[in-house]
Amino acid sequence: MNKPQLIDCIAKKGNISKVEAKKALELTIEAISEALAKGESITLIGFGTFKITELAGRTGRNPQTGKVMQIAAKRVVKFKAGNDLASKVK
Repeated sequence: MNKPQLIDCIAKKGNISKVEAKKALELTIEAISEALAKGESITLIGFGTFKITELAGRTGRNPQTGKVMQIAAKRVVKFKAGNDLASKVK
């Protein structure tokens, strides 16, 4: 499912217009993104948890040249599914 399909689904299930559904989805994504940028975690009971994890720098290898290179440390977003979501996927 892509973003337009998700907007259609929200509009149909919520009995709202596609414009309203799109705005709601964009505001939700924006709120989650802003919280993660601040280093906060987001827990949606029954759905899952988004959190920031620090990855340490490490040595890697360029697959094309074989040259050894240093990979910088970075922050990444992790998602852990909640019990309700996990049980629906089984």
